[in-house]
Amino acid sequence: MLPKTLPDGAILREARSGDEAGVLACIRGLAEYEREPDAVENTVEALTRTLFGETPHAFAHVVERDGEIVGIAIWFLTYSTWTGTHGIWLEDLFVDDAQRGRGYGKALMAALAAVCVERGYARFEWSVLDWNEPSIAFYRSIGAVPMDEWTTQRLTGTHLEALARVL
Repeated sequence: MLPKTLPDGAILREARSGDEAGVLACIRGLAEYEREPDAVENTVEALTRTLFGETPHAFAHVVERDGEIVGIAIWFLTYSTWTGTHGIWLEDLFVDDAQRGRGYGKALMAALAAVCVERGYARFEWSVLDWNEPSIAFYRSIGAVPMDEWTTQRLTGTHLEALARVL
């Protein structure tokens, strides 16, 4: 299906080797938007391994406008034991501030929905910060529903290390 030329001439496509710096710039832009500008530890080298290594563990779609990556959707596969099929977990969706309102976010979401449909995946899921009203409104506009009974849990740092030592 991809690449696809969008109405304003931007290109929606799967990320490819050489895109890492542009993807990382978008990740940093997202961290600033989410009020955590110093939280990004990712590197170009880590993105190369993750997205384009021998066995990729995550995937990305990008919007490229005038030779610059201005939007990203980074995702990975999930699995539902209830449906017996994979799904997509959208880790990050970001469109550069100056490029918003052009339909790039919706195009990226539509591309991932198309991957789900083409591959027979049952679910397309992601999380959103409670305070991010513009994104929540956008997600509702495309038909997404909140999973109010579920709360994400996370282990990191010393707690993760301590649990790993239990065995």
